Amino acid sequence: MTTPTPGLLPGIPLGMLRIHRGELIAVSIIGVILGLVGLFLPGVTLLTVAIIFGSYLIVSGIFRITAAFVSHGLTTGLRWLTGIMGLIVIVAGIICLADPFGSLVVLAFVIGIGWIAEGITDVIGGLRGSVRPRWFGIVSGVISILAGIVTFVLPALAVVTFVTIASVLLIVVSLSTLFTLPRRNAAATSV
Repeated sequence: MTTPTPGLLPGIPLGMLRIHRGELIAVSIIGVILGLVGLFLPGVTLLTVAIIFGSYLIVSGIFRITAAFVSHGLTTGLRWLTGIMGLIVIVAGIICLADPFGSLVVLAFVIGIGWIAEGITDVIGGLRGSVRPRWFGIVSGVISILAGIVTFVLPALAVVTFVTIASVLLIVVSLSTLFTLPRRNAAATSV
């Protein structure tokens, strides 16, 4: 029977704490490295994301086509629909792999459309008074609409900016995890 670690993390055996601590250290170090790669090599990072996304689409399409053939209880119409959707998803994946940066620009456009739609909703909510304070809804909506327009005008810059912000956040979260881990000596002395 393992001894709980009183005062450190109640109910967690010391062996589990050591394993969990090691996992957190490894994941945090990987997070810092990936964040630095994203920060200093955004083009490589974007290319990798696009390739993974395209590959995911192909695998997902194959899964849908397989499901159309082997699923029990599907009507003929649903089988055809599932198979055709699988084929469309595979084609989308191939297009993403053929032009990875082009697929990222399309992704930026989708994000821009979402921001514009959200901004319009926020402005309307502010004008109608369904958001309190009203000015907050209006300001939030205008900022969202402007961000959507910028994403449309400069999609490549928008995608690079997304990667840069995500990389900085990944580094910050990873470092904060490393700095807030319980010390090894504290874990050993609490037994």
